[in-house]
Amino acid sequence: MSTPPSPHTQSPTPPRSISDKLSEARRRRMVGRSAELALFQEALQSAPEAMPFSVLSVFGPGGVGKSTLLRAYADLCRSAGVPCHLVNGRDVESSPDRFLKALGGSLGLETGTNVIAALAGAEGRQVILLDTFEALESLEGWLRDAFLPQLSGETLVVVAGRNPLSTAWRGDEAWQPYLRSLSLRNLSPQESRLLLDDRAIPAEHQEAILEFTHGYPLALSLMSDLLAQRATAASGGVLPAGPMGEMGPSPDIVQALLERFVDKTPTPLHRAALEVCALLRVTTEPVLARLLDAPDVRDLFDWLRGLSFIEPDQPGISPHGVARDTLMADLRWRSPDRYADLHRRARAYYQERLAQTTGGEQQRILWDYIFLHRDNGVVRQAFTWQDTASVYPAPARPEDRETLAAWVEQFEGTESAGIFRYWWDRPEAQMTLVFRQPLPGGGGSEAMGFMMQVAVHKAGEAGRAADPATDAALRFLENNVPLRSGEAATTFRFWMAKETYHSVSAIQSLIIVNTIRHYLTTPGLAYSFFPVLDPDHWLPAFTYAEMVRVPDADYVIGSKQNAVFGHDWRTQPPTAWLAALAEKEIAGQKAAIAAAAAASGNSAPPTPPVRRAAADSLVVLSDSDFAAAVREALRGMTRPESLTQNPLLRSRVVAEQVGASLAAPVRERANALCRLLLKTAQGLEGAGRHDRAYKALYHTYLRPAPTQERAAEILDLPFSTYRRHLAEGIVLLTDALWQQEIGAANK
Repeated sequence: MSTPPSPHTQSPTPPRSISDKLSEARRRRMVGRSAELALFQEALQSAPEAMPFSVLSVFGPGGVGKSTLLRAYADLCRSAGVPCHLVNGRDVESSPDRFLKALGGSLGLETGTNVIAALAGAEGRQVILLDTFEALESLEGWLRDAFLPQLSGETLVVVAGRNPLSTAWRGDEAWQPYLRSLSLRNLSPQESRLLLDDRAIPAEHQEAILEFTHGYPLALSLMSDLLAQRATAASGGVLPAGPMGEMGPSPDIVQALLERFVDKTPTPLHRAALEVCALLRVTTEPVLARLLDAPDVRDLFDWLRGLSFIEPDQPGISPHGVARDTLMADLRWRSPDRYADLHRRARAYYQERLAQTTGGEQQRILWDYIFLHRDNGVVRQAFTWQDTASVYPAPARPEDRETLAAWVEQFEGTESAGIFRYWWDRPEAQMTLVFRQPLPGGGGSEAMGFMMQVAVHKAGEAGRAADPATDAALRFLENNVPLRSGEAATTFRFWMAKETYHSVSAIQSLIIVNTIRHYLTTPGLAYSFFPVLDPDHWLPAFTYAEMVRVPDADYVIGSKQNAVFGHDWRTQPPTAWLAALAEKEIAGQKAAIAAAAAASGNSAPPTPPVRRAAADSLVVLSDSDFAAAVREALRGMTRPESLTQNPLLRSRVVAEQVGASLAAPVRERANALCRLLLKTAQGLEGAGRHDRAYKALYHTYLRPAPTQERAAEILDLPFSTYRRHLAEGIVLLTDALWQQEIGAANK
């Protein structure tokens, strides 16, 4: 009978190698990628006839975790006892001989051994991992047609690179059953938090990190490293309590990320193209050409499209989220003036396109315009940039009535639903847009939200009696800013998303986009009202958007107190409004850069104060005062210096001639007024029966004769007839200017 061996005689457990320790550490710190690991595990364990693929293509931007995933695959192979061989394209010259030499080294073969024969003769499952495959792209044809077909049928090959396999490979019908593509994307918020927990990042700092990194693995690691450095420098080696709040990406982190995104751009113009692509929501060839001031950008656009972190995005291309943020942070830090210039060029392009487009295309341009403000904290809190390409606004249909009324009743009560029905039945005074989502398979659409605009100036006494909101809005206008002839006022009386009401959502953001569209395209819009139930929540966003609280327009429906924000488009027209928002965005970014530089001890140029749009001090002239100012201006046409006190110099119609602002010197505005009078009067020339009215104006004010009697002689008219034509010309000129003043012209 044998006796058990003494513990002192047992063979000692072999000590773990450094490789074992590293593998264990990687397994412990591996976060997420469960689906990718399960897919590989299935292939690793499958029978030869049931292998789900022979070649797995893993692709994604630099730093997204491809190498980490390949190391995890290698660990799975090691645990399963499957031979695994790794070749990194970064370390190999791109030639068949050099590739086989590197692979032979991984196999442990002696120099001169036939690597292909050794692999072809191997028994059982084996795995080849090819990392940084973009460095081996010139070998792709050889690998596909010569190397891989000679390997054992049980061989698994994983190709990891920034780009998917070429279309020549994916288009080969013989290969298609044996290929699998895996687009590696960012970690989910939950996975990102697990990674940060593993690195002992305090919970109060994690939200700010997630906001910057979007779950991008390399960025998560770099930001974690930065916090660790700050903790080491802090008293006791522990980060101060409280949220990160003001922490943004440091230049070192930005540079590290950029080096992974783009090793080197071919020319400064390529770098500029990359900056444009990062600034814009979607980049197309026309907008790229406009912002770069280049006639032909096809090659630049194709270069951008070929970058691993640039993705197709109808109707153009856009960068991976963290790539965009990183490039923009770097541009603003290195060259704030360059950033401001690109921002200005983009705004000018979109403003032109807004005037040239309608419908869905106009909505898309507006979305692109608003995206320029995405880095403003206030805008970010009030907007979501979720994909809403398939959702479209359309006029309400008769069958929508009760569906929308039910939403109103759910969120605002029975009385409010009754008011909704009242306005619905009066299409002459309201317009309702429904935001629709197409159903799968082309089977119609589903209403996801809606917005009802009520023209309060058309409400009448019946509308005032039926709706406290409209009555309050009209009382406010009558007591504070009376409407002038031809002017309109709008209240966005009902607006909501089907599921989330007023909460920030993709539908709510689309509603905001379409309110802006209304501001920019409604003839004669003088005032707009926007009601909300939670004014404290909306105050920062509306303040940023130059919308002011108008408590006199507040109202109560049922038990709900509604607060109202408004804007006077006569004192700050849409063009001036857009300019003011742009100034805030640029100044805000410069202030953030200056604050970050001050915190780090680096010098930075002083931040100029935010200049309020001078349109704040525009005058709102009555019909009669405006006509009197036009007559006075005509009399001073030949002496612009005499017009420095003319009230038209502070009018909307003149402000828009000098950039929608009153910042221009008085003399410049006086000259602009004279040019405007001349141009508008010339519009009457040759206009049939109005031609004599123009000629009377011309010889009296534009190029005046010594006396009116002499003007009548030049025109060969009796004096009384000349005076009649002159009076008609003044009326026509005044009316044309008035239409421009109230925003009713050219819309």
